[in-house]
Amino acid sequence: MAPWRSLRWQIAALVAVASGVVALAVGLLVHRSTLERSLSLGRDRAVTALLADSPGAADPGPLPAALAARIGAPGTYATWYDDRDPDVPWMWAATGARAVKIDMGGDLRNLRALDRHIVLASLGVLGLVVPLAALAAELPNRRLRRVARTARRVADGDLEARTSAGRGGDEITGIAAAVDTMAAALHDRLRVEQRFTADVAHELRTPLMGLVTSAELLPEGEATDLVRDRVGVLRVLVENLLEISRLDAGAESAERVEVPLGRFAGDCVHRAGLAAEVTVHGDPVAVTDPRRLDRILANLVVNAHRHGSAPVEVQVEDTTITVRDHGPGFPESLLAEGPQRFRTGASERGRGHGLGLTIAAGQARVIGARIGFANDPDGGAVATVRLS
Repeated sequence: MAPWRSLRWQIAALVAVASGVVALAVGLLVHRSTLERSLSLGRDRAVTALLADSPGAADPGPLPAALAARIGAPGTYATWYDDRDPDVPWMWAATGARAVKIDMGGDLRNLRALDRHIVLASLGVLGLVVPLAALAAELPNRRLRRVARTARRVADGDLEARTSAGRGGDEITGIAAAVDTMAAALHDRLRVEQRFTADVAHELRTPLMGLVTSAELLPEGEATDLVRDRVGVLRVLVENLLEISRLDAGAESAERVEVPLGRFAGDCVHRAGLAAEVTVHGDPVAVTDPRRLDRILANLVVNAHRHGSAPVEVQVEDTTITVRDHGPGFPESLLAEGPQRFRTGASERGRGHGLGLTIAAGQARVIGARIGFANDPDGGAVATVRLS
């Protein structure tokens, strides 16, 4: 069932309000017209009885003040609708010497019955029109939901998603076509970027191997150490780019085995060679790819040391691994858009290439894990890996 704030129910509510206003206006017009006709007929009957000197026309005694004030010159008559008692109304006709009053109770009862019938008929029409309006609004509402689902899939990275808008000239078809066009354009741009990354990484690999070999042949010295350090940084960068290109191409697959997460997290931090406090709750076990999980956790710990501040804490609970530092936290752009390659969010240049978190997110997709980024209220960045 669609939520009450959906377009479907808004349309149904609008139709209900419009129908109610029309029914109220028609009911008031009919009520007013019927009342005026009843009063006119009542006046005619009272005047006819008065002028015919019927038995009901006699000395009335004291007349109601409102009627007496209406009587003019001798020989003239006046009429007055007496509704002082709303359940027993009368129509008066009087001259200076005679008066007659006609019972209007029957007309009043007929008018009230007519009002009830109008109300019941209006409620019946509303009971029919509102469901029909909700049903009629379901088709465009369903099309809009399909467009929204497609847009969310595109935002989540599924650039193959399409709305299949079909033919039509209404606004929903235009929106759907625009979403499809946007997804196709993003898909093309991403493919170009992925091919460029893969080509650059492959082209750099061959000369990089030559640089590594040449650096090893250099005589020992301070300059040689500097060259080897920079060559090592370049080698890691090229390997990261190659890994990203494989992840982008969907060429990676997980090899799942049972992994004792507590011992695994401790070993991973030890292999990373960086200080981190590992806390394990219970004896959690998960079925996942240990090599890829090691890559994810190592990158998160390295990122915490590189962009955060000690102490770095790794907490394992059930199938969730949390890495927290005590630095300035993740930048707002990363929290809003996720990790982006070559964007570190750091004010200074040269501290990483923004590839570590990108690789971690890519490897998490391969093993079916979810990785989230947040900032702790007490300070520091928090990365959470939830294994399925």
